[in-house]
Amino acid sequence: MKFLEKALGFDPTLTTLKTEMIAGATTFLTMSYILAVNPAILATTGMDKGALFTATALASAIATLLLAFMARLPFAQAPSMGLNAFFAYTLCQAMHYTWQQSLAIMLIEGIIFLLITFFNVREMILDSIPQNLRYAISAGIGMFIAFIGLKNAEIIVPKQGTFVGLGEFTPMSILGIIAIMLSGILMARRIKGALFYGIIAATIIGIPMGVTQIPEHWLPVSAPQSLSPIFCKFDFQGLYNYNTLLVVISLLIVNVFDTVGTLVGLAQKTGIMKSDGTIPQVKEAMMSDAIGTTCGAMLGSSTITTYIESASGIAEGGRTGVTSFVVGLFFIFSLLLSPIFLLIPAAATSGALVLVGVLMLDSVKKIDLGNVAEAFPAFITMITMVLCYSIADGICLGILSYVILKLCIGKWRELNWTLLVLSVLFILNFVFA
Repeated sequence: MKFLEKALGFDPTLTTLKTEMIAGATTFLTMSYILAVNPAILATTGMDKGALFTATALASAIATLLLAFMARLPFAQAPSMGLNAFFAYTLCQAMHYTWQQSLAIMLIEGIIFLLITFFNVREMILDSIPQNLRYAISAGIGMFIAFIGLKNAEIIVPKQGTFVGLGEFTPMSILGIIAIMLSGILMARRIKGALFYGIIAATIIGIPMGVTQIPEHWLPVSAPQSLSPIFCKFDFQGLYNYNTLLVVISLLIVNVFDTVGTLVGLAQKTGIMKSDGTIPQVKEAMMSDAIGTTCGAMLGSSTITTYIESASGIAEGGRTGVTSFVVGLFFIFSLLLSPIFLLIPAAATSGALVLVGVLMLDSVKKIDLGNVAEAFPAFITMITMVLCYSIADGICLGILSYVILKLCIGKWRELNWTLLVLSVLFILNFVFA
């Protein structure tokens, strides 16, 4: 127990070991879809899918365990869902980089990430965000998480006339509705581990419905696939040009604000954020992210980020590094137990995601809604985070609207130089992206 207290920040007066372990299992199950989705997306570039599964699990384990011991916070890290799509569909398909060149770009970004974290640039950005925008980021992330849950279960689907709309009642969407209602009922009855049990129950219910797919000759254990087809396969030729520079800058902006936004939202949820708005061990959390991104590129995976799904474990009571340590162990175990984890359908995790959204919405009541100069940027942050399907875009547009509004009403003294510099960078990024 002393080891846990010293190395992982475990505090028996705040939580129990059982609670932390359930929280870690819940977070892992909620984000375990990345083990199936990330290889599927990156394999479209010609990379080996089996090797990608191993890379995804190892990169997630390394980054999350680093966070557990360095920052001692109940957060988890894995390849970013937005940036893996950027890797496959933008870099490789639209811009015609090879996947080897794209991995080299990810490595460059990871090294720059390490440098700006070491020199406190990311922490400076975090400290510059106004208090009301921090509350908006937390609530916006909650709505974004819920939207992901509804989309993954095909309850909300693309519609040509209205962009999005209610999907048809298919086995997938029905299982998603069951998962959401079951999680809500368990949570309302104050059952410990409600989200965890909801995922397990929905996965089992999905078997007779045909949503939880069990392959023929299925075995729960399999040997990990070799990393050799993608390990350190960097190609730096043809990268020394203006387009590559813009790509790296875009990746940095998206990753910085994805991570910053997620850290703010999760810190609000855990209650660890201090009264002055600072987050304990935030530099260590950002450093583990940066190291994870660099290691991920070497292993053959896309950029690592802190996962908003960590909120599901926090909702179960996770408060220390023990939670993230458990998540990291699960990622290691998943190398051998991949057939089990790949059984969990996206619809089964939708209940946890929607309920986390409900829990994170309480930050809205802390926003100064009586002051339009504060409420308007907060609203822009929340709504664009969902509609743009990007935490980073929501934060960028929220900060831009905040700065423009303050300048136009003569309250420029409430701004700081970091916000002004960031606003210029955001505009340049939107113009040249």
